Amino acid sequence: MSRITHPHITGDPAICGGSAIIAGTRFPVRSVVIYILQHGLTPEELVADFPHLTLAQIHDALAYYYDNREEIDRDIAENMEEAVRRPPSQ
Repeated sequence: MSRITHPHITGDPAICGGSAIIAGTRFPVRSVVIYILQHGLTPEELVADFPHLTLAQIHDALAYYYDNREEIDRDIAENMEEAVRRPPSQ
C-alpha cells in the first residue's frame, strides 16, 4: 500500500520535536485536531483565529489526522500539559 501524500503537512526534527506540522508554519497537526475535534471550532473559525493558515491547510491537517490517527493521538498525549510537566521516569 502506498503512503498517502499531504501537500500541506511536513515534519522537521528542529520544529515541534519533529511532530507533523502545517508546512511553512510551526503549527502542529495536533493543535488543529484539538481546536476542531476537541474544542468544537469550525475550520473557518480556526482560520479566523489564525489568519496565517488557510482552509486548505486545515482540511489537509484533518485528512492527515484521519490517515495517521495513532501517530497524532500519541503526539497529543505526549504533549498534554500534564505529560510535559511530569518528570522523566527513572
